[in-house]
Amino acid sequence: MGKPYRQKDNYFKKAKQEGLRARSAFKVDEILKRFPVVKKGAAVLDLGAAPGGFLQILADAVGPKGRVFGVDIVRIRPFSQQNVKTEVLDVLADDFDARLEELFPAPYDAVISDMAPKTSGVRNVDEARSLRLVRKALEVATTRGRPGSYFVAKLFMGGEFEEFRAEVRAAYEDVKLVRPEATRGASMEVYVVGLRLKAAPVADGQATP
Repeated sequence: MGKPYRQKDNYFKKAKQEGLRARSAFKVDEILKRFPVVKKGAAVLDLGAAPGGFLQILADAVGPKGRVFGVDIVRIRPFSQQNVKTEVLDVLADDFDARLEELFPAPYDAVISDMAPKTSGVRNVDEARSLRLVRKALEVATTRGRPGSYFVAKLFMGGEFEEFRAEVRAAYEDVKLVRPEATRGASMEVYVVGLRLKAAPVADGQATP
C-alpha cells in the first residue's frame, strides 16, 4: 500500500521555495536529466500545461532561442519569458488540430503531456479517460513531431497499458517507463518516454525528398 498523500510534502515545500508553480515541475526535471528529451533551441509542445510547472522547467531547458508552447483547457497565468506562449485549447475538440497548427505551427522537437482527466472514482472509467487523452497526445507527437523527436506522456496504469506501450514502440526507436521520485506514493501514474520518432515510411512510387 502506498504512502498517504500529504499536501505539504517535501516536494510541495521545495516548489514553493524555488518559485515553481507546481510540485510536478520536479517530475519533468528528473525526466529531462535522465533522457535527452529537450535541447537548447528546441521547439516543445506541452499538453495539459496548467498551472505551468512543466513550462518553467522547459523554458530553461530550451533557452532563449528555443520555443515552448503550452496548452490547457484552463487559462495559464502568463509568463515573463518571451520564449513561452500559452493558449486555452481543448485537445478533444473537433477544431483542436487546426487551431494548434494556426497558433503553434509544427514541427516539434518534443511533445510532452501531463494531461489527466477529472477522476470519477470508478477505476475503469478513469483509466479509459486517461487513455483517450494520452492517445491524443501520441497522435499529436507522431504527426507533428519531426523525425528523431521525443515524446513524454503521463498515464495511469491499467488494463490497456501494454497495448498503449506497444503503440509508442511502433512509432519510436526506444521506449522507457519512468516513475519520478516526486510522484505521490499512492498514485498509479507513470510516464512513458518515446525516444527518437521514426521517419514515416515512404509510400510506393514516391521519391525520398
